[in-house]
Amino acid sequence: MIWNILDYLEASAASCPKKAAYEDMEDRYTYAEVLENARRIGSALIPLLPQNAPVPVLMEKKAWTLNVFMGAVCAGCFYTLVEPELPAERIRTILGTLQAEILVTSAELLPKIRELGFSGKILTAEELAEHGIDEKELAIRRKYACDTDPLYAIFTSGSTGVPKGVVVCHRSVIDFTEHFTRLFGFEEDDVIGGQAPFDFDVSVKDIYPAMKVGATLEVIPKKFFSVPKKLLDFLDDRKVTSLTWAVSALCILSTLKGFRYKVPKSIRRVMFSGEVMPVKHLNYWRHWLPDALYVNLYGPTEITCNCTYYIVDRAFTEDELIPIGEAFPNERVLLLDEEEHPVTEPGRLGEICVLGTALALGYYRNEERTDQAFVQNPLNRCYPELMYRTGDLGRYDDRGDLYYITRKDFQIKHMGHRIELGEVEAALQALDGILRVCCIYDEPNTKILAFYVGEPKAKEIIERLTERLPRFMIPNIFRKVEAMPLTKNGKIDRRVLMEEYQERLRH
Repeated sequence: MIWNILDYLEASAASCPKKAAYEDMEDRYTYAEVLENARRIGSALIPLLPQNAPVPVLMEKKAWTLNVFMGAVCAGCFYTLVEPELPAERIRTILGTLQAEILVTSAELLPKIRELGFSGKILTAEELAEHGIDEKELAIRRKYACDTDPLYAIFTSGSTGVPKGVVVCHRSVIDFTEHFTRLFGFEEDDVIGGQAPFDFDVSVKDIYPAMKVGATLEVIPKKFFSVPKKLLDFLDDRKVTSLTWAVSALCILSTLKGFRYKVPKSIRRVMFSGEVMPVKHLNYWRHWLPDALYVNLYGPTEITCNCTYYIVDRAFTEDELIPIGEAFPNERVLLLDEEEHPVTEPGRLGEICVLGTALALGYYRNEERTDQAFVQNPLNRCYPELMYRTGDLGRYDDRGDLYYITRKDFQIKHMGHRIELGEVEAALQALDGILRVCCIYDEPNTKILAFYVGEPKAKEIIERLTERLPRFMIPNIFRKVEAMPLTKNGKIDRRVLMEEYQERLRH
């Protein structure tokens, strides 16, 4: 029985020791090398940290960094990737929340670390990897480990401006990985193209499925996503078979018509998540790679990557939404209305709520926020059963498929009407010539703002929207942008759009 994520690593190191586990532009590490590096690093960390202590890793997105993650796990601890490009104050906040005693980094980043004023012990990964392997201490840590021990913490943006550390345990990742690899047919010959930053949970869907089946994870340089030719050359040269990317990353290639330059024929699986996938962009990918498997994945970090999936099995028109589908095995997904009654009938909105092994442990050192989001299932008054409230609104269609509609925060009251901004965005996205869309509500001035990438002028857009939307849902302000600003996790950055709009108003 698998109960520790290291079981995956050890199995692959035994079955395919010389197979590349992680590669990037500079380095290649076999499964045998990753296991040895992890055991060395873990042996060095054990005397410094108690079991289940946090190991913040301030390193770049490289293959070498993944060795360090596994070293933290060998020490019976959990890792947190701290992105070096984050503002210093945010790094301090993360380290303060963790109350970290140590910080692991690479030698070239030492000057940056010293500027942070970190009071704990600073260790370089290179030195840790030189440590001898302590079989006895590694065995003791493993003996006292449980499947509910934390594996990683990912810090997400909080509504209060303070990042929240979502802590996820071994059992949740193992449960997800078992179903993920089986449902979508991952095999040892897969080559996974890793787009996501390591402090974004999409990376979990790269790291652990690869480790379970003995596949190779190719770490794609972040800069390639602004140079489509280099990105496509990389995918083609490395014979990448599987992409699990943020929607915005896929849209970069379709917006710039990248496949006119080159089509990587090895790709057989395209999975997307994080935002609503515009149908016109999905159709572009399906035109050039018609034989690939396409899957829409849905779920927040707090439920271990994803809780629902939809295998794209039909053609969609540009004015349709793509379903988020059905729940993963061993997860229960339900809709609740504002009175906490279940919503089952088609067309009615409800908050998407999730139950099951996939739930995160909570937010690190943040009991109040944990209790707000991870609550007792209101439909069960018989025994403790935690449920996560996503804050997302969804509805079923007549066929029983589930759709994400909008965030609760994006449901607005405008001109006396309740409006889902996601519905407005879907109507805009379906128009010819519109490539990307983001709608924001300017509540003080009671205006719906529409930011878009595309050619049509505002007057033309309004004329075409009147055929799709009632008058009260048509945006009041249209702003054309050259490209959507993105967060580091690849989602549209609404805050930046609003700040730029307000700055224009002031001038």
